[in-house]
Amino acid sequence: MNTPRINLKRARKAAGYTQETFAYALEVDPRTVKRWENGVWAPSPARRSEIARLLGISLSELEMLLADAEPVGSENEQRPYVSTVDCESWSDDLDRAIVHFGRQDFPGATMLVDRWLRRFLPDSNDTCGMSLYARSLRLQGDLRQDQGLLRGPLSARQSYSLAREIFTELGMHRRVAQIDLQLAVNEEMTGAHRRAAEKYFDLADDVRLSGRDRARSRLWVGTALSKADDPEQAIQFIEPAIIEFDRLEEPLDWSTAHQKLALAHRSAGDLQRATAAISVALDAHGSGTPMQQVRLDTAYSHILLSDPRTETAGHRRLEDAADVARQYGMMHQLQSIRSLRLAQEG
Repeated sequence: MNTPRINLKRARKAAGYTQETFAYALEVDPRTVKRWENGVWAPSPARRSEIARLLGISLSELEMLLADAEPVGSENEQRPYVSTVDCESWSDDLDRAIVHFGRQDFPGATMLVDRWLRRFLPDSNDTCGMSLYARSLRLQGDLRQDQGLLRGPLSARQSYSLAREIFTELGMHRRVAQIDLQLAVNEEMTGAHRRAAEKYFDLADDVRLSGRDRARSRLWVGTALSKADDPEQAIQFIEPAIIEFDRLEEPLDWSTAHQKLALAHRSAGDLQRATAAISVALDAHGSGTPMQQVRLDTAYSHILLSDPRTETAGHRRLEDAADVARQYGMMHQLQSIRSLRLAQEG
């Protein structure tokens, strides 16, 4: 059972901070401060000097406040910290889960992720365990997002938010930025296209991200703007992203970007350029995952349905995409297909 750090809470109040203002001063989530004070986690060693400074106490005094959560006379107080989990096995299972996820085997991936999330009791002294815990939450978010579980309890957003909180506490800045990117995707998937475009735009030049992730951010500015009925502006972001993927030698992203370019040209009313772009994507696609195939077939159907001469072929292609999405439980993709059908019928 966790022991609340009552004296830590008193010290924070004596320094004139609420949980929210203290969290703001430290650039952490207020829930992190609450967990420190409840004895659920402890601040990372790298952050403790700043906490002591804000509280107006010495580092040794802070250590005494943090020790309030330890059982009196604990045998572990003077021992070097040893992780309570098998980090190597956990890491191996995460790698296996990623393979299952890539095949859209959501039950298999979820089983591998959830069994470690159930076993591990969060302890911020365990850097290895907390890092793997956050990575597992990130993957749990990916799994939920691809199944259309976007908001509320047991949603992708909930998993991402907790993972971000932990990565921030661990000082893992690139992983924090990667979560920010996924949260922007979540905004786009829930229909907040303009807000998502703004977040993508900021991340497109974020040095915490890899070159590939910055290029993807730029591409996704375009996809969000295209969905927000601004296809001409969208194309201005998608075309540079295509060039960047070529430079980075990322063929799958390059192919995907041509799908997005095709849809933007279609929205702009230029069916000829849309057809040319989707043809490039089809030629370059090769054998992708079920998710990639569904996205490509849906995009291609969109183009085919825009021309009366190819409308029948478009319906067939869309039905094939729906069958695959249904088979693998891709609920968000199924909803997109239904929306496309309704728009076509209307």
